Amino acid sequence: MPDNRLIKSTVPATNPMPATHRLDDPSVLDDLLLYRLNRLLATAGGMVIRLCEGRFGITRREWRVLALLAEQEGLLSSELAVRAQLDRARTSRAVTSLVAKKLVARVCGPADRRQARLSLTAPGRALHQQLFPLVRGINQQLLSALSPRQVAQLDASFAALQAQADRMLQAAELPKADRRRGGRQRLAMG
Repeated sequence: MPDNRLIKSTVPATNPMPATHRLDDPSVLDDLLLYRLNRLLATAGGMVIRLCEGRFGITRREWRVLALLAEQEGLLSSELAVRAQLDRARTSRAVTSLVAKKLVARVCGPADRRQARLSLTAPGRALHQQLFPLVRGINQQLLSALSPRQVAQLDASFAALQAQADRMLQAAELPKADRRRGGRQRLAMG
């Protein structure tokens, strides 16, 4: 009989209260927090994607890389992958595309040419300066549905949820997919 638990974890739930809301005791897909967050991202994030692709000619991953490099230049590709929460292959593809578009430059160190630091070019900085206010506007318009107190509560809730997700990931024993077969086949767990 298969184990129906996807995550075996020693991390206890931090909320000892009984279920009082549909998020506490989901019975349908729309009650699941991650599904609802994904729906929100698909709807509101879709506007950002259309801006990026339609007006500025970059993908959402390229936008993420540009925005992170605007915050901290001189990152290695591996450091950028961690900050962007992308695997190294996707990060490499995004960086290669941005270099080809002359929005990002690779600066090789004299000691090790494989250790290239990444930085925005002048056109990359200009694109970020044009796009970021538009994305910030979408963010502000979305948050305008909430009171300032609700925005502060949402921010605190996101911090608590991220901390709990980080703890769960550290303690989880997740099944691994066979990436050679497109991630569709589960590998035997020992």
